[in-house]
Amino acid sequence: MTLDPQVAAYLASLPVAEPVTSLDEMRRQNTFSGIVSGGEAIPLAQVHNRTIPGPAGEIPVRIYRPTPDNVLLPVVLYFHGGGWVLGNLDTHDNICRSLAKHTPCVVIAVDYRLAPEHKYPAALEDAEAALLWVTANAQELAIDASRIAVAGDSAGGNIAAALTLLARDRGYPPLAVQALVYPVTDYYTGDHDSYTTIKEGYGLTAEDMRWYWDQYLSTPDEGEHPYAAPLRAQDLSHLPPALILVAEYDPLRDEGQKYAQRLQEAGVPTQCIYLKGLIHSFFRMNGVFPHALEHQQNVAAWLHTRFEE
Repeated sequence: MTLDPQVAAYLASLPVAEPVTSLDEMRRQNTFSGIVSGGEAIPLAQVHNRTIPGPAGEIPVRIYRPTPDNVLLPVVLYFHGGGWVLGNLDTHDNICRSLAKHTPCVVIAVDYRLAPEHKYPAALEDAEAALLWVTANAQELAIDASRIAVAGDSAGGNIAAALTLLARDRGYPPLAVQALVYPVTDYYTGDHDSYTTIKEGYGLTAEDMRWYWDQYLSTPDEGEHPYAAPLRAQDLSHLPPALILVAEYDPLRDEGQKYAQRLQEAGVPTQCIYLKGLIHSFFRMNGVFPHALEHQQNVAAWLHTRFEE
């Protein structure tokens, strides 16, 4: 195991973290660092904000369109990371711009409700509402309802994976594909070596994940539910083809790999890409790691291929 030189330099440059005394301050710092590390915004023909109906009120979304006309395009519902506690439409803006431009497709980023104010399954309920809204409004949005993908990173990858299970179980129209970037797939009590070997020192820590899970769930028992921890689902068959990215220096590495293996065993076409030398959160850090854009483009190319099949 050898850290990517750019990653090593980045980790060495990080200041000693000061204790954060409030959730509001944690979110403020996360938003600021997310915007700065995301780099200069990739230009697109159309980007606009709106709200859509949700189970507990309006849900903010941001719609990215790579073309100025209304040519029919596939769509990707994107769910940001942040441990279900942090993150918003701004922290992951450039990921969505990149996927829209390079796939090409319409990307709809969903600003789902956050924990601990809104516990599980609030985020997933918002994701479900967004999927149903996109399906019902496909003509207005000039999207191809037969080519709907879900994608997300970290906790957003968890939401995307859970949404594919929920959509299958409730008989919704089949989703075309799923793209999961270092997803959370298992409750933190799972037996995964990477929780020990990558415990700390590489950005996201094992203790961070324990804290995030404690904010997300009302009781530990909910960690057994497959909509919270998709790796614990007994049946992973009849799900959309999957692309899963895992980073070598990430506590979530093993559960991502195991989820890919479980999907393959269930007959789901699945590609798992092991990214040597990289850490959690690299995917959204265009302004820090130039190869973040390269991996975004690789995901876009995979999406394009799957959409055209």
